Amino acid sequence: MAAKIGSFRHSFAERSKERLLSRKGYSDFGLNSSECGDERVKCGWFGRMSDGLVELCNSVQEVSVKLYQMGRSDPRKAYFAAKMGLSLAIVSLLIFFKEPLKDASQYSIWAILTVVVVFEFSIGATLNKGFNRALGTISAGGLALGIAELAVMAGSWQEVVIVVNIFIAGFLASYIKLYPPMKTYEYGFRVFLLTYCIVLVSGSTSSFFGTAIYRLILIGVGAAICLVINICILPIWAGEDLHKLVVKNFKGVATSLEGVVNGYLQCVEYERIPSKILTYQASDEPLYNGYRATIQSSTQEETLLDFALWEPPHGPYRSFHYPWRNYVRVGGSLRHCAFMVMAMHGCILSEIQAPPEKRQVFADELLRVGTEGAKVLRELGSKVERMEKLSPKDILFEVHEAAEDLQNKIDQKSYLLVNYEGWGPEILGRKFEDPEQDTKNNVIESLSESWDAQNIGSGGGGGDPSMSQWISTDSVLKKSLIAWPSRLTSFTGNLMQPQPELEESKVFESASSLSLATFTSLLIEFVARLQNLVDEFVELSEKANFKDPMDVSDTKEVGGFWTRIYRRWRSKNEELA
Repeated sequence: MAAKIGSFRHSFAERSKERLLSRKGYSDFGLNSSECGDERVKCGWFGRMSDGLVELCNSVQEVSVKLYQMGRSDPRKAYFAAKMGLSLAIVSLLIFFKEPLKDASQYSIWAILTVVVVFEFSIGATLNKGFNRALGTISAGGLALGIAELAVMAGSWQEVVIVVNIFIAGFLASYIKLYPPMKTYEYGFRVFLLTYCIVLVSGSTSSFFGTAIYRLILIGVGAAICLVINICILPIWAGEDLHKLVVKNFKGVATSLEGVVNGYLQCVEYERIPSKILTYQASDEPLYNGYRATIQSSTQEETLLDFALWEPPHGPYRSFHYPWRNYVRVGGSLRHCAFMVMAMHGCILSEIQAPPEKRQVFADELLRVGTEGAKVLRELGSKVERMEKLSPKDILFEVHEAAEDLQNKIDQKSYLLVNYEGWGPEILGRKFEDPEQDTKNNVIESLSESWDAQNIGSGGGGGDPSMSQWISTDSVLKKSLIAWPSRLTSFTGNLMQPQPELEESKVFESASSLSLATFTSLLIEFVARLQNLVDEFVELSEKANFKDPMDVSDTKEVGGFWTRIYRRWRSKNEELA
């Protein structure tokens, strides 16, 4: 049913449309654009041709600039391209060889194909591809030679035997490679089918042996060239990339955590939510990109893990069977924490917001938890980067203490997080008379007494009729929400009879208070999940034999970028006040 014009639901929907849609002077279909009048009108084939040439030149120039920037940001990509060109140049010399293998130039295409297919960005990926290609070629070649001998013995049924065996091999190889544990050998199955079919249809028995032998030799030559050049010239290791990716994710989540907490305390509100955030795409906002990159890195971590397992000991990773899987486990625990940061960012993006006055009540505690949590993440990221164990001091002591202070503050000010107008008079009276009493027992007793008071009232027991009026007029706890439309407070007819719009406003006013409770509970849950992250790091440091921590004097920790911004903003507000 459509919302009534002027009601809160109607204004809520209109406000959502204004925030979610960004119209930069043009309609959704590109019509009525303010820039249309500035374009030159060209007609005829010459105008269209000139426009096409200009667009082509601009596109080539733009792509060239982006390619140059890509090489500047990651020079390893340029090194990889140069090594690929060098490998192809070397293997192409086989075409000109006449001795000792006279027919080598005829089959040199196999060596070139091997270099093109096997040569990968990292050494682990190259070893993986090379092993799959060798395994597929050798197994297919041996099996095809045996089937070829049987086909020759079949006489006139030779073609039938070959076709039937090709069908059986194609069916079995294609079906088995779909089995999840065989995912690593998928490329080997493809090479097996290609080699098997080529050898079987190559011709006579002598051609079978000649094709198989030359192909094995040239594939070995191409693979050897790939390995020698990839390992000896500016090697690129997948394990090192996995290590750096985990460190980067730690820093990104720490930045996002500080940004979310400080943005919430500063009452940051999006005038229009970017469409890329709504569709969970990459955006230029660092607060959003920090946790998104961590959540999206799961597939990348698994891919790098598969390649890193193939790599020999190198650099600081000098042991066989290095615990690369523990890096992925640490990344998964960090991702588990990043989900909480993502949910807290959703509180900032939501339509229903808690009033600034209530946020400032918990500002110090929230800021401390956010700062200490980001500090733990940066410390763990630094330990992973330096491959260093944790110090004997409990790394979670400060953040746990900050979370306990926040929890105590919530217990003391719990009435700010709910609709206190529904509480009984005994609870409100005691809350105002003795605010310093035991908070934990008070919360439990308040809930039970509120329930008893409501049951008595519903059973016909007499209550104080002036209490509701006293709550609505003299309560010092009631806060006005500037975000709610002022028309929701209008009355018609009997002044003491609220209209449906006012009742709906009260519902959303109560929801706004609960949004603050949601944010604080998510932050406390984030702190609780840090313990699992620390446990995974400790297991990694033991299995990877990280070095012992260096003895350094305690230095004063300086907060991150978002923390410094918030502190400066708050100091300015205090000076103005």
